[in-house]
Amino acid sequence: MKIVLAPDSFKGSLTSLEAATTMKQAIQSIDEQATISIKPMADGGEGTVDVLLASTKGEKVPITCTGPLGTPIHTYYAVLKNNTAVIEIANIAGLTQIAKSRRNPDITTTYGLGEVIKAALDRGCTSFIIGLGGSATNDGGFGLLQALGMRAWNHAGSQLGIFGKDMLAVKDICFSDIDPRLRKVHIQVACDVDNPLVGDRGASAIYGPQKGATKEQIIMYDKALSTLGKRLEVELNQDFTTVQGAGAAGGLGFALLAIGAELTSGAALIGKASGIDHAIRQADLVITGEGQSDEQTLYGKAPGYIVEVANKNKVPAILLSGSLSGDLAALREKFDGCFSIITSPSTVEACMENADRLLFNQTVNILHLIQNLKS
Repeated sequence: MKIVLAPDSFKGSLTSLEAATTMKQAIQSIDEQATISIKPMADGGEGTVDVLLASTKGEKVPITCTGPLGTPIHTYYAVLKNNTAVIEIANIAGLTQIAKSRRNPDITTTYGLGEVIKAALDRGCTSFIIGLGGSATNDGGFGLLQALGMRAWNHAGSQLGIFGKDMLAVKDICFSDIDPRLRKVHIQVACDVDNPLVGDRGASAIYGPQKGATKEQIIMYDKALSTLGKRLEVELNQDFTTVQGAGAAGGLGFALLAIGAELTSGAALIGKASGIDHAIRQADLVITGEGQSDEQTLYGKAPGYIVEVANKNKVPAILLSGSLSGDLAALREKFDGCFSIITSPSTVEACMENADRLLFNQTVNILHLIQNLKS
C-alpha cells in the first residue's frame, strides 16, 4: 500500500514534520510493507523552511543577519535543487523571537530579510519562495527595502534608519539604487490573507495589536504606510497599496510586490515546491490533518489543498486532526473520512501535551479499519 502523509502542524503540540513522522511510525507498527511518503505541509508561516528541507532534501544554509530588534541573530534558509531559495520571515523577524513585554513596532525591523535575500542572490539563486507568516514587524518592508538599496529621508533631509519608528518620519525615497539582480529572478510569496496595506482592514489595524501596537500607534502607522505607499507608487508608476495581500506581515506583502514578487496561496506554493502532486498521483491513500479543523479548512488551509489534489487524482483522503468542529458535513463532502485524535474526555492541556501519543493511536485505529475493509 502506498501512503502519502501530508499534515500541517498541530500548533502548540507538533510540527508538521513531527506529525508526519508519528503517523509513519504508527503505520509501520502494523504494516511493515507499506510504502510511505512523508510530505509535511506549511502555509508560509513558522516551519516553512524545515518542511521544504524535509520534503525535497534541499540544503540548509546557516546565516547571520539583523534580527527583529536590530541585533545580529544566527538563523538559516534553504536552497532547493532547482536553485530556489526558501526564506521565512518567522525565523528572521518573527513574533516568537521577541518577549511579549518587548513587542513594539517602533523598535522592530525587516532589514534582516533583505540581507538574507541578498545573500541568496550572491549564492546565485534564481528563484525565491518567501513565507510571510508570524512577523513581528509593522514597517511595510521599510527595513527590507533599505537592505536592498532603497534610501529614505525625513522632512529635515536627514537619511532615515531601518526601524519602524524611522518609517513614521518618511517624506522622500529613492528607489533607483535597488539591487538590479531582483529584476532577473522569480519571487513567489506564500500569502494567505487578502488585506490591503492601509485602512480599516490594513496591516496596522488588523495585525498591529498582536505586534504590540497601541491604538495611537495604529493610527500613526496607518498614516505612515499610506505615505510610504504613495511615494513608492510615484517612483514605480504602479499601484501596490490596494492589492490583496499587500497588508500581509505588517505590510511586507506590499514591499515584496514593489520588488516584483508574486503573492500566492501558501499551501499551494509549498505543495508544488515539495512535489506533492506527483506523490499523491502514485498513492493509494493520503492522510492529512492539523491542530483544529472546521469548514474553514477547505479555504486556503493545507489540508484543504491536499484534499483537492487527492480528489482530482481520485485518491482516498483522510483528515486526522487534533479536534473537529463546525460544519462537518462540508468536510465529509471532500474527505473520505474525518477523525479527531481525541478518543476520551480530557483537558485541552492534556491533549496538547500528549498529542504525539494520541496521534499515533488514532492512526493505528484508522489503518486497522482500512486493512479489515480490504480483507
